[in-house]
Amino acid sequence: MDGRPLIGVSTYLEAGTRWGVWELEAALLPAAYPRLVQRAGGLACMLPPDDPSLAAAAVARLDGLVVAGGPDVDPVHYGADRDPRTGPPAPARDAWELALIHAALASGTPLLGICRGMQLLNVALGGTLVQHLEGHAEVVGTFGTHPVKPVPGTLYASLAPEGVSVPTYHHQSVSRLGRDLVPSAHAEDGTVEALELPAGWVLGVQWHPEMGEDLRVMEGLVRAAG
Repeated sequence: MDGRPLIGVSTYLEAGTRWGVWELEAALLPAAYPRLVQRAGGLACMLPPDDPSLAAAAVARLDGLVVAGGPDVDPVHYGADRDPRTGPPAPARDAWELALIHAALASGTPLLGICRGMQLLNVALGGTLVQHLEGHAEVVGTFGTHPVKPVPGTLYASLAPEGVSVPTYHHQSVSRLGRDLVPSAHAEDGTVEALELPAGWVLGVQWHPEMGEDLRVMEGLVRAAG
């Protein structure tokens, strides 16, 4: 049997999606996410929003979990008033992905949060977010790049010990760190660009590795999941 680990990736649930002659609600995910999992040696499966009570059962069938990028986290989850620049809420996705994160942490399942996924990991552990940050998404709908520098001695630094330029598109960031989380990379302006738990394999990155050629973060998850 093929020994590649099964990596679940959370997805959007979008109304009015068009393909061919159809316009229907769809569970969807940019293809770069499963392709990154596949290129890193894993088997990818999609995890559309579901009943949060089923998250532990879903995670139990996985070898690793990726919480993908997407809409802004609803500020209600970290006790803040909504900034007018914060995007519309996605309550079903928030509830499902928070439940997936808690299930992965409880079971010790290797976990990678990408952009929104990193922010949601921070919120799940009691942290807060900056609701608007200038300069990290310069052109609407276009990925930019900027350098990040790893923090020596961290999990992320063990995967990518040198500073690198990463694909980025976000307007929010981590403010107060959640319980036990430590920063593992920073942008030049001091923004936390990666964070992790010192125990186990739990990593969040603010950038979008699926939009680049550097496989090391996803390869690290796949190795841990194997």
